[in-house]
Amino acid sequence: MDKTTGLRIDQTGVMTGLKAQHDYPVPLRRIAYRDPETGKSLVFLTNNFTGPALTIAQLYRGRWEIKLFFKWIKQHLRIKAFYGTSPNAVRTQVWSAIAVYLLVAILKNVCI
Repeated sequence: MDKTTGLRIDQTGVMTGLKAQHDYPVPLRRIAYRDPETGKSLVFLTNNFTGPALTIAQLYRGRWEIKLFFKWIKQHLRIKAFYGTSPNAVRTQVWSAIAVYLLVAILKNVCI
């Protein structure tokens, strides 16, 4: 493996547990990656055998960043449900909630 890219391991295997082997008998791909920016070691388990390991690791890393952003939205913006279903309606509601959150944060800092 090329350590300069952060890629450490690209392996293929199957689940060995009795129940796991029965529920998911197909081979899986295990990719270990060390993030060059943070130094964190990440391990991804996927059924994608078509793409290069480095590309898959970067995609999963990016996906994790998106999940963290949505977690932040749920925790801080208190959006329980979306009032519209179109992309524009969701975008408008999220931007409105972010604007209100920032205004409240500014007011907290001014009043302190």
